[in-house]
Amino acid sequence: MGRKQRRETLAMDLTPLIDMVFLLLVFFLVTSTFKKDELALLLKLPTAEQGTGSEKKVEQLTIELSNDEIAINNTKSTIEELPGILEKAKKDSLVNLRVDGDVKYTRLVKVLDLLQINKLENISLITEKEK
Repeated sequence: MGRKQRRETLAMDLTPLIDMVFLLLVFFLVTSTFKKDELALLLKLPTAEQGTGSEKKVEQLTIELSNDEIAINNTKSTIEELPGILEKAKKDSLVNLRVDGDVKYTRLVKVLDLLQINKLENISLITEKEK
């Protein structure tokens, strides 16, 4: 006599897939870094008690200076390449100087001399606010 066969419907278990998605999400959240500014050099800036920020819309040139390295507009460079870059800059450009607190004075003076030679006189020294 006829025997009825039962067929079970196969369903994919989504639990391992959901677990993997959450693990990947947690991994990317933990390993990502949140930066305020993308800067080329890690500098320990001096602090200042008072100061104001500038919100002017002019061309900006950012120079980061440490004892060993220099970066211009977030690109590592050398002190020998600096005169060529400064010659191309507009004369009314704002120059932001981020100088490490431990930089030798003669190195800073060399950069300031190059700025003066190229008639770039709108200079800001970037510091961190005292807490």
